[in-house]
Amino acid sequence: MSQIIIMATIIIYLAAVVYIGVLCSKKNNAVDDFYLGGRKLGPFVTAMSAEASDMSSWLLMGLPGLAYLTGVADAAWTAIGLAIGTYVNWLIVAKRIRKYTQAYDSFTIPDFFSKRFGDDKRILTLIAAIVIVVFFIPYTASGFAACGKLFSSLFGFNYLTAMIISAIVIVAYCTLGGFLAASMTDLIQSIVMTIALVVGVNVAGGFDMVMENSKALPGYLGLFDTYSAATNSAEPYSLLKIASMLAWGLGYFGMPHVLLRFMAIEDEEKLKLSRRVASIWVVISLSVAVFIGIVGLSMTKAGAIETLTGSNSETIIVKIAHLLSTHGVATAIIAGVILAGILAATMSTADSQLLAAASSISQNILTDVFHIKISKKASMNVARITVVIISVISIILASNPDSSVFEIVSFAWAGFGATFGPVVLCALFWKKANKYGITAGMISGGIMIFVWKYGISKLGGIFSIYELLPAFIVALLVIVIVSYATGGPSKEVIEKFEEVKNK
Repeated sequence: MSQIIIMATIIIYLAAVVYIGVLCSKKNNAVDDFYLGGRKLGPFVTAMSAEASDMSSWLLMGLPGLAYLTGVADAAWTAIGLAIGTYVNWLIVAKRIRKYTQAYDSFTIPDFFSKRFGDDKRILTLIAAIVIVVFFIPYTASGFAACGKLFSSLFGFNYLTAMIISAIVIVAYCTLGGFLAASMTDLIQSIVMTIALVVGVNVAGGFDMVMENSKALPGYLGLFDTYSAATNSAEPYSLLKIASMLAWGLGYFGMPHVLLRFMAIEDEEKLKLSRRVASIWVVISLSVAVFIGIVGLSMTKAGAIETLTGSNSETIIVKIAHLLSTHGVATAIIAGVILAGILAATMSTADSQLLAAASSISQNILTDVFHIKISKKASMNVARITVVIISVISIILASNPDSSVFEIVSFAWAGFGATFGPVVLCALFWKKANKYGITAGMISGGIMIFVWKYGISKLGGIFSIYELLPAFIVALLVIVIVSYATGGPSKEVIEKFEEVKNK
């Protein structure tokens, strides 16, 4: 009976988001409506949709799973870095990128890069579009993998089948309603995610019991040491490791799906309200997500939940919800809301990623780079077809049920942070950057992610830090060095930058 109630709750939720897609499809009269909602988002929708699209299933599965396995330190320092990055991004980037992209008549990030740096050949557009596709496909795959794990763990469904059905729903409302549908559903999904987080903690057991069980594990609750399940002992947490985890915050400057929310707000003066709403929500949600991992381990130690290892630790909130559903109809409905929250977290990111990737191919590559002239209606159809193709590739990549949501997201996050983060900051704040420096920086940042992740980090020790930190630094240095070495930007590029800055 409880599983029927949970399934009914989830089906109602999925039907609702598809219906939103149908409603929003009637408002898409042009390509910029499909990709940017006509720049008509209100401050609350901007804030909540930006953070919902940012957090993904990583918030309710990846982060609690990390805390469950290794204790507070890794998860907490990651969360602190993300909270700082969120606030700083809203504070210094949001208003400027809204202002500059409108002044340069750009509604995609790759298009803005070329126009900002006077790249008439659209080389920057092409490279940026390729970067978006390369890193968004695995990012989207992580979301589909989370859906597969959810239904497989809870109902015993075939992992691949469950993942495909979830992907179909996401693609349906995304291709129908575009950016506006994604943003409106993200608002709803952020509310569901919040409910899921709060309820998940409240129903997990007494706080005193949770803390008592956690304190029994050496180093588990420490910020400067970490718990080793292999040896059941505490291990020191170095300052370099702390800096490495805090570096997650650098990723925000290069996240296309977050930057698009900044670009889409109706009135840039309302971004201050959006910043406050977003920052408060992020701090609360990250804190509760870490606590869910702690609660889950406590329940395991108490014998209420079986021990989870490896990537299976990411299903801890599913296990908690399943346990909750056995206590009556009301709790089964609450469990359904929690699980719908996981879907919300997944869908809110996947839809934004699919739109950004689709715009890179249909708008930036076909139209901007190769100058293929097609009608507005045809362009939207190409975008929708692109969404479907990218989804199919993502499903193939996520077909392994043992894949880790946290690991996939951390790699894609580093990729965008290192390739786009330094470029965005230079585009908005440094007038002496030129197209050669930006091109070199973007390429070097992307290459360094792969080199560090799959090469240098294998050396261990001080080299085992998160690849985003060294790659971000390398990209920024390359931009500065190459820009100076090649004579800086043209007079026209500087004059345009100053003109927009002083408006």
